[in-house]
Amino acid sequence: MPANPLTAYELTDLRERHSVKWREYPSDVLPMWVAEMDTPLAEPVAEALTRAVGRGDTGYAAAGRLPEAFADFAADRYGWRTEPDAMRLVPDVMSGIKEVLEIVSAPGDQVVVNTPGYPPFFYWLERIGRKVVRNPLACGPDGYRIDLDLLERDFAAGARAYLLCSPHNPTGRVFTRDELLAVADLADRYDVRIVADEIHAPLTHPGARHVPFASLDAPAAARSIVLASASKAWNLAGLKAALAVPGPDARADVALIHEEVSESAGLFGVIASEAAFTHGRPWLADLLAGLDANRRLLGDLLKAHLPGVGHHPPQATYLAWLDCRALGLGDDPAETFLRHGRVALSPGPNFGPAGHGFARLNFGTSPDRVTEAVRRMAAALEAADPR
Repeated sequence: MPANPLTAYELTDLRERHSVKWREYPSDVLPMWVAEMDTPLAEPVAEALTRAVGRGDTGYAAAGRLPEAFADFAADRYGWRTEPDAMRLVPDVMSGIKEVLEIVSAPGDQVVVNTPGYPPFFYWLERIGRKVVRNPLACGPDGYRIDLDLLERDFAAGARAYLLCSPHNPTGRVFTRDELLAVADLADRYDVRIVADEIHAPLTHPGARHVPFASLDAPAAARSIVLASASKAWNLAGLKAALAVPGPDARADVALIHEEVSESAGLFGVIASEAAFTHGRPWLADLLAGLDANRRLLGDLLKAHLPGVGHHPPQATYLAWLDCRALGLGDDPAETFLRHGRVALSPGPNFGPAGHGFARLNFGTSPDRVTEAVRRMAAALEAADPR
């Protein structure tokens, strides 16, 4: 097995997969869209699942030692001390967000979401009767940041909760401690509850450091609830398991998550996640080295072949947020790249109005496929405008 998990498989191997990434489009399309990597399982994860299959361990899920495994990981990785007994198992981060928001807010309440934003946020918040307040991130020469003036405006207008995606999807921004403390100050001033999606936290690149919101020394942090999972970092999206992790003053809220919600998680997800947090750190280190090389490669390729595309290298995740507005491809440039280049990206408009003219590219694959994707995108531009 190569040290870089991203180079383990040939394209023919990947096309045998049954996941949505590889089944959504015809076989001539190179899929660089949904947040799923082209890696094998970490060996400790594969071994844990194999042992479970061998003993017929396929019943209903219980949290087991997953909270303790995550607590140890968070302490080592972030210096964040959490209480395993206060955590609750949920099927995945999005369902956990839904459950938490139904506890800390009421139908009709305003929930602030930064845009561009993870598309299911908009769908699920509206489905549970919350009013989505789209709060645009500011973008400058150094990349994206929270616009604190706009955030205060929306908090002052009556927001009940702020759904903070940290690190941020799709921009890959890792918010600094000072930024998060400023957010906490505003939340305290306007009595806003913070619900933090930190699913991408283990995928932070060199030069940035993830700060769990609940680890801050602020009343808003003590009242916050973090949603965490091994699913993105260890490529376990199909094995359902995540944790709702409360700040010290939010334990009673998290305790209200019904046990039937926990039982809707997958036992294989619990087993795999516990193994990942406990024994999967060497594999994660190899993965991060490969992703860091890929994000630098992507930057070089864009400069050489698509200089009209704006791009701030992500500080976390394996997702690149591409500003294609200068290319004249309209609101959805991903459509042009798919039609003329047979490469699938995530359409920017799905991330809200701030995504018009943008596309999201998943570079969690081999360097050769990253190179091929950019080659196809450049060819698509020529095909769309053969002048």
